[in-house]
Amino acid sequence: MRLDVDILIVGSGVGGATVAKELARKGKKILIIEKGQSWSRDKFGHELSAYNFYDKHGLWSKTKEGVFYYRTIMVGGTSVVSCGNGVRSLENEFKKIGIDLKKEFLEAEKELGIRAVPEKFLGKGTKRIMEAANKLGFKMQPMPKFINFKKCIACGNCVLGCCTGAKWSALEYLKKAQNKGASLLSGIEINKVLISRGKVVGAEGHNEKGEYVEIFASTVILSAGGIGTPIILQNSGIKAGGKLFLDLFTVTFGLTKDVGLSKELTMAAVHHNKGFILSPFIDNPVVLVSVVPVNLRRDLRMAMHRDYLLGIMVKIKDDCRGRVYPDGQIEKKVTARDLSKLKQGVKIAKKILIRTGIDPRTIITTKIRGAHPGGTAAIGEVVDKNLETKVKGLFVCDASVLPVSPGLPPIVTIVSLAKRLGKLSKKYY
Repeated sequence: MRLDVDILIVGSGVGGATVAKELARKGKKILIIEKGQSWSRDKFGHELSAYNFYDKHGLWSKTKEGVFYYRTIMVGGTSVVSCGNGVRSLENEFKKIGIDLKKEFLEAEKELGIRAVPEKFLGKGTKRIMEAANKLGFKMQPMPKFINFKKCIACGNCVLGCCTGAKWSALEYLKKAQNKGASLLSGIEINKVLISRGKVVGAEGHNEKGEYVEIFASTVILSAGGIGTPIILQNSGIKAGGKLFLDLFTVTFGLTKDVGLSKELTMAAVHHNKGFILSPFIDNPVVLVSVVPVNLRRDLRMAMHRDYLLGIMVKIKDDCRGRVYPDGQIEKKVTARDLSKLKQGVKIAKKILIRTGIDPRTIITTKIRGAHPGGTAAIGEVVDKNLETKVKGLFVCDASVLPVSPGLPPIVTIVSLAKRLGKLSKKYY
């Protein structure tokens, strides 16, 4: 297969979909390439089908050191299985390096319809956690969400895809881009970009049958995520892959007699602390069994009583000490500082859960995991302030360009960066 386009976008997640939507209005011939496949909405919200959205079904992806991490490979990317949290992250950090995203944040928040979770969507379990946290002096407020609450049924299955279409995802921007003339091809993996005399001229890869694919383009935008993008860059002779962060997290939970989080809006509230956040959360049964470090019998018993579990996620701003290698292997050590933040957060989470009335003997904390890989093609390291690499015409627009771990959901920030890149089009392409 050989194709010729003006702009090639590799990856259909938040960054790729947003920049495609912004550029499609300018009359350019745009092609979006996605490694994964497109899933119909009737597969969303169901455990058996949703595990196929995740790399290794979301159960066995681990770093060399054994840290679990989550990564989706599908049309729409991680946005399809996000919790819908619409928070700004790294706004001040970007200002310090000369990138003002104020206008783009406002645009993104308006387009995504971000608003704090309404009172009636705060379930009994969430309210009990919020009340306990506030009584202990840990201010917990409703989480900002990009959810249309007129469609939301508060099923508690955000991480399995939204079956009602209430939650915004990159699929919406992809549709808008396609309506403006952009094309989307799934099932194609890009291995490296093609470079001639310091300028990008296209990319090559293969389809699901293993057949060679060659695409020529004067502009290439890599949006394959914090893991996929650095692999492509390294295979193309560009130094990348270092300073990996994962926004490490754990979930601490316990058994109640009368209430749980399983049928409530996921992460409906948040407490901000120095270096970490706390939010009501409980894993799905299969995941719960795989990440709890106790004997199997107890794991299964707790999972079977999921409707009576209250849990709190502790998500930290971790050190950028990991690495993604060209062969896809991932190295990520949990530093002493990371552990300290996690322990501090877990300590607070336990206090809150006990205040809700949970028996301390039932409280369990999961293994350490990561959900937002990034930093592997950071601004100032691999790309400049305009997200361009040292190769003319080769850009990166995804979580890999974030200079440090946000310790917060990065979707709104990535949308804003992609909007900014779209506005630079007159200068570059």
